[in-house]
Amino acid sequence: MNIRKIVSYTEDVLTEGGRPVDPRARTAVVLAVLQNPWAGRGFVEDLAPGIEEFASPLGALLAPRVVEALGEPIEAYGKAAVVGLDGEVEHGSALIHTLKFGDHFRQAASATTLLPAVEKRAAAGTTFDIPLKHITDATIRSHHQSIEVRLADAPRADEIVVGLAAAAQGRPQARLAPLSSER
Repeated sequence: MNIRKIVSYTEDVLTEGGRPVDPRARTAVVLAVLQNPWAGRGFVEDLAPGIEEFASPLGALLAPRVVEALGEPIEAYGKAAVVGLDGEVEHGSALIHTLKFGDHFRQAASATTLLPAVEKRAAAGTTFDIPLKHITDATIRSHHQSIEVRLADAPRADEIVVGLAAAAQGRPQARLAPLSSER
């Protein structure tokens, strides 16, 4: 696996809607920029060998980094893959839509729900939103949120950006009624 760089950052929201957020709302993102193992090979019918070789090591690399970056217990999580223009959306999906990748994060977060995702093909510098949902109950509305991400120099045409995001809480100042109130 040829990784060009890893980017990590946190976001702390201190006020929302003109009111203090106490405690602050923290979200962390870790992104790996790697060479697309299928780029330049034409249409690859069987992606399984690449999935087998790269998905688990990538998940094992990113999961502990996002846990460490957040520095608090995870309540919401999500994942992303942005494929450069010489690749296919399916290349990003192949890496992140497998238990070989996602179970590393699921175990690190003590999660049981599906890991929400975004994937797309785009040029370097594209903006994308990583969706997040509660780690054990996807119906908890307060934890449906997203974090905006952008890397100025990635993905290059033959690269994939793969990322994980985690939040220590739901949206700041969340006040929607529970889903159960509509049943």
